[in-house]
Amino acid sequence: MLVADGRIARVAPGGSIDVPQGARRIDCGGRIIAPGLIDPHVHLREPGGEAKETIKTGTASAVAGGFTTVCCMPNTNPTIDTTTTVRFVQQAAREAQSARVFVVAAATVGRKGEQLAPMAAMSAAGAVAFSDDGDGIANPAMMRRVLEVCASLGKPFMQHCQDHQLAEGGVMNEGPVATRLGLLPWPREAEEIMLERDVRLNRGPRARYHAQHLSSGGSAEIIRRARAEGLPVSGEVSPHHLLLTDDACDGYNTLAKMNPPLRTRADIDQLKKAVADGTIDVLATDHAPHTSAEKARDFASAPFGIIGLDCALALYAKALVDDGVIGWPRLVELLTRTPAALCGLDAQGLGTLREGAPGDVTVIDPNLEWTIDVSAFASKSRNCPFDGWKVRGRAVLTVVGGVVQLEHGI
Repeated sequence: MLVADGRIARVAPGGSIDVPQGARRIDCGGRIIAPGLIDPHVHLREPGGEAKETIKTGTASAVAGGFTTVCCMPNTNPTIDTTTTVRFVQQAAREAQSARVFVVAAATVGRKGEQLAPMAAMSAAGAVAFSDDGDGIANPAMMRRVLEVCASLGKPFMQHCQDHQLAEGGVMNEGPVATRLGLLPWPREAEEIMLERDVRLNRGPRARYHAQHLSSGGSAEIIRRARAEGLPVSGEVSPHHLLLTDDACDGYNTLAKMNPPLRTRADIDQLKKAVADGTIDVLATDHAPHTSAEKARDFASAPFGIIGLDCALALYAKALVDDGVIGWPRLVELLTRTPAALCGLDAQGLGTLREGAPGDVTVIDPNLEWTIDVSAFASKSRNCPFDGWKVRGRAVLTVVGGVVQLEHGI
């Protein structure tokens, strides 16, 4: 494969390519040459949360993990709910000169679920999707209106499925661990009920509806039924919901405090089954940086979330490939082609290695064994429960637009 002038110029598997004089040759023997990985669900925290992460450090974290494109969520301060904030993020990403950043803008003003944000204007400014991530839209009339607007714009809506009244005060999965620790429960029905409601609301508008960071096996079944009905519904799952149960919260471990919460082994098994049969066809980290001081609070008051860009690829391999759920080709597809299609990035040639596509390439060594060390992460934050885990599989070369952004042992 030849990458020239920022694009994939020639692909000749098993064949030969005329290499321009002075071009750099990189031997990728024994490794996987993949399209640049795409994460459709990250929190870059800027503007307003620069103590946790910035667009510069977040995109550095992305390329360290093999991700050439990320889609950032709007729960910043101020909220990304105007064309001005959309353009601010785009400009900051250009200045960072690292991974590509696309904006997922808020559907309602301030993410309060009360008034529509200027969705058409933000779409015209480059927003690739809409979400009130961090908050589900509680009002069904407003949710229906948002779906209608998304359908008219041809943009997906990404829902944070959480019924506020059911989840109110909850800090971890409802079950014996929460009871033993004396922590308020967060039942799985809080996720499932909003998802079920939205599927019904979307039967008319038929917008592209995407359920974020699924934690419940029951949610996977709701999506399975909706897809069988022919509805444009998809879902994503994150590494922590494939590898950890609510037992990780034992000892009041705030690094295991997630939103939605870690659940049970049965949920993990059902989510893996949904990945295997194609019900869940997108993988996303939900990279959520927090300062060490914030995570050092008591469990009830510590913030939800973990970071994941630096180590997600190996964790996905551990959960899905090593466990025999899917193979490497399908894993690469779930990290490239399907998220590109979700956000309309395939129209720009992202998520593929076709000739003429942008020169975004991730080279993966599937057999490289390494130990996760959060102190070495490119992210500004360190809130990751996988520190010290021995894993296998790593991006050893990350190329964005023909520019080498990461080179590790190749």
